Amino acid sequence: MPSWKLTSGLLSLFFGALAGLFALVYIQVEIPSAHDSARRQATVYYWADGSRMVSVGDVNRQDVKLHQVPKSVQRAVIAAENADFYSDSGISVSGIVRAAANIVKGEETQGGSTITQQYVKNTYLSQDQTVQRKVKEVFLSLKVSNQRPKTEVLEGYLNTSWFGRDAYGIQAASYAYYGIPAADLNPSQGALLAAVLKGAESLDPSLSPANRQRAEDRWSWILDRQVETGTMSAEERTKYTRFPEPKPPVKPTSQAGQIGYLVDVANKYIRSRSSLTDKDLAGGGYRVYTTFEKPRVLALAQAVEKVRAEHLNPKARPDDHHVQVGAASVRPRDGAIVAVYGGPDAIKHFSNNADTSGVPAASTFKPFVYAAALEQGLAGGERAVDGLGPHPLRPEPTAAPIQPMSLFASLVASDHTPFVEIGKKIGLKKVKDLAVASGLREESMAELEPTFSIGTSTPSAIRLASAYTTFINKGRATDPYSVTKIEQNGIAVGGFDLAESRRAMSSEVASIVGAALRQVGRITVGQSKAQKPAFPAWAGKTGPRDRMKSAWFIGATDEVSTSVAMFRTKPDVPNLLPMQGVGGPDSERGSAFPPLIWEAYQQMTASSPSPADVSEGP
Repeated sequence: MPSWKLTSGLLSLFFGALAGLFALVYIQVEIPSAHDSARRQATVYYWADGSRMVSVGDVNRQDVKLHQVPKSVQRAVIAAENADFYSDSGISVSGIVRAAANIVKGEETQGGSTITQQYVKNTYLSQDQTVQRKVKEVFLSLKVSNQRPKTEVLEGYLNTSWFGRDAYGIQAASYAYYGIPAADLNPSQGALLAAVLKGAESLDPSLSPANRQRAEDRWSWILDRQVETGTMSAEERTKYTRFPEPKPPVKPTSQAGQIGYLVDVANKYIRSRSSLTDKDLAGGGYRVYTTFEKPRVLALAQAVEKVRAEHLNPKARPDDHHVQVGAASVRPRDGAIVAVYGGPDAIKHFSNNADTSGVPAASTFKPFVYAAALEQGLAGGERAVDGLGPHPLRPEPTAAPIQPMSLFASLVASDHTPFVEIGKKIGLKKVKDLAVASGLREESMAELEPTFSIGTSTPSAIRLASAYTTFINKGRATDPYSVTKIEQNGIAVGGFDLAESRRAMSSEVASIVGAALRQVGRITVGQSKAQKPAFPAWAGKTGPRDRMKSAWFIGATDEVSTSVAMFRTKPDVPNLLPMQGVGGPDSERGSAFPPLIWEAYQQMTASSPSPADVSEGP
């Protein structure tokens, strides 16, 4: 065994050498020139045919002096990000250790950095999550902390940080969220901007109800934290009990029309499949190749506007005010999202109606109930309906059918009662599980109450269009996707290989439900049973018996599945408005219009040029 003198000597030698190496590296590290934001490349999005759709990433940054930022805002940022900023050495040892461990494990490294470290990363370094970059960040942070006044560091941090909404720096953020210069921010508004520094994707309150709750919680915590750290009195804190609601986001003019919605859908998919964030994409340098087909996007928008112009008259009918439409087209063979209609204009109506969750599916959800019943062997009593003829996979009538009218006929006739009954019998969880397996999101599912079977869940138009392809694809489901590949400096970003399809229901069940949906399609597009449909389709729809505040139509062909939703919403009203009276007394609660939009869209795409003939963005 070595003596304690030898051991202590070796340890002293080791730590002395380590300290010497540290000092040597510290001396050799030079503070480089700051990034030139003008050199940043844009992120370019491409149509499915490879032509350029839009360029995003012109840096929205307006530097201000620290004295132009209210003290209350400075204190809020420090309380949220680095309470001992004015006394620390510029680095957080515990944060560095945690980040290093995360890098080794391949996890994200966010969190634990000081304001100085974040300033150094924003100003001098890349956003790469590597050990080399992290080591460089540590030494540069120490050097900057020793050679630059804290006020300069704070000023630089406030001017370079990402606040979401394409805004770099406190001045651009102040305009983006409140439409005022940073100098006019009050303590409550400043606390909200300090909150979104943690991650605007999950904390910008305008993006979703969940974001709104998270933002309010963090805003409140930051105000309380200032009291805790002594930078705000308890008496002043009592003044700020009302959440400082920011204005809705505004897209740049380059994202007018449907482009902003397309970028939104693509970015959400990118975040779900990779570690890239909106901040990364806004930083530029990426090439994003999407599945969106320009002719279809244009045709879908034109179809919506045509039906609106012909059937809605807000000047004559008050009920025609605040009508919104969301629509999406998904390719059945692989799940590619080829078109969306997110609203009239992305720079005027930011909320993406094609990808929103909040509009009840109503009767369009019933096919999943029917399929679940068939899977459980509890949908006896099937029979031919309206001359459709017997189906080879449809069971013969049983001696004791479950209900007088079969589920097949009930689906075609939009009858509610049998679906409520069968849902209770087979168990609502089985219905839910099959719907989710078909592609509807778990978080869009409603409470498992009796009305669950008649569509209280609120899937997006994209997800409902995709889920209906399961009936076309013989029971196999494929999640929708909007990006085929991303490149940075010619190198592909990983994570965008196509997902494998999965079995959601048996092919026999898909065939039986599909037969009913074809009958719904034939009836809805106004053709008699003797006629050959111009657009043979599987279809689901809402009708006059639906009492929910939405109208839907899903028309699916072998080529494309398209869902159209119509609803009424007002910004200052949390719940959907009634659909009764929309478009006049004969509109069946608005349910007459989504099929008209679908038909107009089908006619336009049947005569539109192929994607290869189109090379310019709208």
